[in-house]
Amino acid sequence: MSAIKRAVQRVHYYAHNVARDMAPQALFRRNLQRILEGIDSHGADRIAERLNYYNKMSRLYQTPADGATVAGIPRAKSRYYYDLKEHARYFPRHLRIEHLFGDIVHVPELPSIVKSRPISDTNENSVVMKLNKFRHYQLFDDGTDFDDKKPMAVWRGGGRNPKRVALVQRYHNHPLCDIGRTTRKVVDHTNKPFLSPAEQLKYRYVISIEGNDVATNLKWIMASKSLCLMPLSVYETWFMEGRLVAGLHFVQLRDDFADLEDKILHYEKHPAEAREIIRNANAYVAQFADAPREKLLSLLVLYKYFALTGQIDPDPRIAALWNG
Repeated sequence: MSAIKRAVQRVHYYAHNVARDMAPQALFRRNLQRILEGIDSHGADRIAERLNYYNKMSRLYQTPADGATVAGIPRAKSRYYYDLKEHARYFPRHLRIEHLFGDIVHVPELPSIVKSRPISDTNENSVVMKLNKFRHYQLFDDGTDFDDKKPMAVWRGGGRNPKRVALVQRYHNHPLCDIGRTTRKVVDHTNKPFLSPAEQLKYRYVISIEGNDVATNLKWIMASKSLCLMPLSVYETWFMEGRLVAGLHFVQLRDDFADLEDKILHYEKHPAEAREIIRNANAYVAQFADAPREKLLSLLVLYKYFALTGQIDPDPRIAALWNG
């Protein structure tokens, strides 16, 4: 994607959201029930499964009396504000909504709306919404088949995540790899020129490594015709990284990447296996492409949050999705 196209998309994103903020908010609130009535048309069982994955609240909680309200969500992190307000505006302005914006790698003390959380059986207080989506949900056209790509692994990135450091130190000069750091804070022999996603997708194998929380490139790799190689995820977002299965959706690497060369050589000898994993990865990404269903799920995540913080009386038909 060119810098110009990206800039145009950024302008459109902000213009669309500013216009939505300026519209009479009562219009959105009047439409809530109509949208929620579409549950059956999207498959109630599948909706319930994803709803209860994002929002694992299972009992009645109480929100602080001085917490932020729907009308008072702070604008300091504008993309987080717009992405949360996009769906929160369908609910009464006075409802309180705890939230943590940014790269969240801990489980909050109170149920809170977050973009990211640790993958854990004890992350019930981390209620996931699709936040900062302009950065994290960009996909790119890939017109090159796996067999026609360069038979190498590629990675570019920065940061001091120990896994990223281990990869660069071990493979920055390996003949089967094009791996390098692009950070400006540290310049040494491991630095290499920036490669756009389109340039990286010329390679058969694209490596994904978490940074502050999740890996930004994971979605576009899995949507492409390249094979995703990565260590097991530690954090998850709306993309449900915790549900990805090694060998089915991606190729698992050791945290120290000692097995990277062996994995490349294996799939060079068995390209049919690589293509099957790529097909499964593409199918996984496709479930997020249904805009009406994604909107319904986002509203339901908030609906359940407000119901289980005692702020609204849920419709029994909707409550059945989490009481079922």
